[in-house]
Amino acid sequence: MRLVTPIVLDPSAPLARINPVAKLAAGLVILVVLFASLDAVTAAIVGVAMVAILPISGLRPSALAGRAWLIGLVAISIGAFNVLFAAGEPGPTVVSLGPLHVGADALGNGAGLTLRLLSIALVGILATATSEPMDVADALVQLLRVSPRFAIGTLAALRILPLLAVDWQTLGLARRARGLEAGRSPIAALRLFAGRLLSLLVGAIRLGSRMALAMEARGLGALPCRTVARVQHMRAADWAFLGAGAVLAAAAVGISVGLGTWRSVLG
Repeated sequence: MRLVTPIVLDPSAPLARINPVAKLAAGLVILVVLFASLDAVTAAIVGVAMVAILPISGLRPSALAGRAWLIGLVAISIGAFNVLFAAGEPGPTVVSLGPLHVGADALGNGAGLTLRLLSIALVGILATATSEPMDVADALVQLLRVSPRFAIGTLAALRILPLLAVDWQTLGLARRARGLEAGRSPIAALRLFAGRLLSLLVGAIRLGSRMALAMEARGLGALPCRTVARVQHMRAADWAFLGAGAVLAAAAVGISVGLGTWRSVLG
């Protein structure tokens, strides 16, 4: 089982050619709407739009599923727990299993929460996984005037993700070689998963420490000025993509308000 599947980007895909700053800005606008809303309609509209642009993203559906399977599992679990713990909410009963009675309001809130989490994950993945890490760092420094330390730290984090995927696979093979198997026990599987995740965290901290020492030894941040090898600039297509993100966010809210389903997190 892989925790994170490395994604091989197709640089010729239309979405891959959009400037990283434009994708991050459009994603931020959409995320603000998703965090501000509590209804399922807004999240569903954004989710459908994200699925619709997958063919132009250059990402294979299998690789995307391998990257987001854990997030999807967590989103569904959180939505299910929300339904179970809010089963006493008013509204017509939809599901009745013995003493458990799930109302329509509780079911709608759980579905809305699940859709919001899935949409947030899709927006984040499409905004980051469709750009080369080096282009992201260059665009942050040149267009947003971000500190080179922060930009290169972001570059290092994006570069580490594929290494973590390999380390996760290696940890699983090493544990299997030592005979550590959960069998059919879900409790043992959860315990082994937690231990494996802790080992991955320790390895990531050690790798980050080594990278920090290596960058410091190479003089990162010693001088305030840096040369630019790859010039980044916003083109008309980048501004159009940013505008499309704003239009999507406004349309999702507008349709939800028009249908009478809009519920803001502010009440």
